[in-house]
Amino acid sequence: MEWQDDGIVLSARRFGEHDAIIEVMTPNHGRARGFVKAGMSRRSKANLQPGNHLTLTWRSRLENNLGRFQLELVHSPLGNLISDGARMSALAAVTAVVGSTMPEREVHAAAYQALAGYLALLEAEDGALSLWALKLAQIELGLLGELGYGLDLSSCAATGGTDNLVFVSPKSGRAVSAEAGGPYRQKLLALPRCLLGNGDGAPGSVDALEALRLTGYFLERNVWVVAGTGQPDARERLMVSLGK
Repeated sequence: MEWQDDGIVLSARRFGEHDAIIEVMTPNHGRARGFVKAGMSRRSKANLQPGNHLTLTWRSRLENNLGRFQLELVHSPLGNLISDGARMSALAAVTAVVGSTMPEREVHAAAYQALAGYLALLEAEDGALSLWALKLAQIELGLLGELGYGLDLSSCAATGGTDNLVFVSPKSGRAVSAEAGGPYRQKLLALPRCLLGNGDGAPGSVDALEALRLTGYFLERNVWVVAGTGQPDARERLMVSLGK
């Protein structure tokens, strides 16, 4: 078995003394893992940093085996991010989220494109942690949709109206207006305006944190609990920093 594709590194871990096992997100083969000979050597380790864009050749005798990667570095965003703690935190969080949610070997081209777009934005623009957190929440909304757990924030689940949407039903994932949800507010999730695209200016830390709490609730219930992994540490660290 053999295939070739582009890929973005999600994670890399040591295997033995000098080898590595890496996880990548690809447009045509989904999330994939593979063995890299001498991947943790001084010469090769820099190529395997999360966020790096690679060209990949994957080979295996059997389709279901781990397989072995041969790779070349296309581009690393780290040179433009390394001095900015907020952007490095966002990079760690987004790669961890994609790695912990996307099924292995299942094609999700939209998820790959969203990840690539997020990394390009991180590299091209300055921004506060709250901006990168909101963009991450928007990525997570898309990932939920890719997995079949998409939220419907377009209209009120009770009335069908589109005005004053401030809650989300934890059961259905649909928006609820202030009027319809008022009596049940203790049982509903907050819907920050920034996720509806009608916030004023750059998002504040409170709104961005609420956005991550909302998407995190549905990812936890539908993905992380099922997988037995829980929220990625990098995502939790981003939220802690955002809450300070």
